[in-house]
Amino acid sequence: MTQVRADIATPTRTKDIIRKHGFSFKKSLGQNFLIDMNVMRRIVQSADLDEHTGALEIGPGIGALTEQLAKQASKVAAVEIDQRLIPILADVMEPYNNVSVVHGDVLKVDLQALFQEQFAEMDKVSVVANLPYYVTTPIMMKLLEERLPLKNIVVMIQKEVAERMAASPGGKEFGSLSVAVQYYSEPEIVCTVPPTVFIPQPNVESAVIRLKVRDKPPVEVNDESRFFEVVQASFTQRRKTIWNNLKARYSGDIGIDQLQTALETAEIDPSRRGETLSLEEFARLSEAIGSSYDAL
Repeated sequence: MTQVRADIATPTRTKDIIRKHGFSFKKSLGQNFLIDMNVMRRIVQSADLDEHTGALEIGPGIGALTEQLAKQASKVAAVEIDQRLIPILADVMEPYNNVSVVHGDVLKVDLQALFQEQFAEMDKVSVVANLPYYVTTPIMMKLLEERLPLKNIVVMIQKEVAERMAASPGGKEFGSLSVAVQYYSEPEIVCTVPPTVFIPQPNVESAVIRLKVRDKPPVEVNDESRFFEVVQASFTQRRKTIWNNLKARYSGDIGIDQLQTALETAEIDPSRRGETLSLEEFARLSEAIGSSYDAL
């Protein structure tokens, strides 16, 4: 008779696994293990998994989320950077034949190749992860920019970063990260999570955010790199007007008069600040600045 194992995402089972394998946390890897099944269920439910969906997990740790994904998804591929966790994952994932653990740094892994190898037969893939806070933004942007066949991205991240990703124009949280994330996806904060549901406890509040990946961006631009360059330039110094920020970046390239014309063409008041502009306005502005380059 097969012994039913207790869920990993509980204080007792997590401590037992850590003790059994003599594992010690590495602060440099941002390791915080979730020990609350209610939060775990919210994460998995938000991922909207089924027998036709694959799940990519980043930083599985000791497999608390991995085992819940394995029960819902057709296939789970978990990318873990810490070599010490590979044998632990092999042990705890032994009952599940639909889990593959990949040792590597997700920022260096060829995700296109990984998807071909692991998810070739899947209709869609969801990324589901409790991300290390120190590399949240680079990981999220890599996932979005590579235009993988993703259904959604459901991740636990620092609450402050989640609020920036989901922010609307006009608020102090709205910035270049908000624009970039919303260009590729529709973000929604699922829930906030206190430090007490982790071992060890982080110093900040966390949040679960779901990004529903768009089939195509909400605005049309001819040059995406120019679009994101204009966005970055607009937020260089948040307290400055868009005119002062853009002048510092573009006056040497296209000249003051051309920059002024570009703002007029885009119908944007130069005295506004970057955080007040919508994605549509940034798109108009980047096209107008692009036209100024073309006219040189």
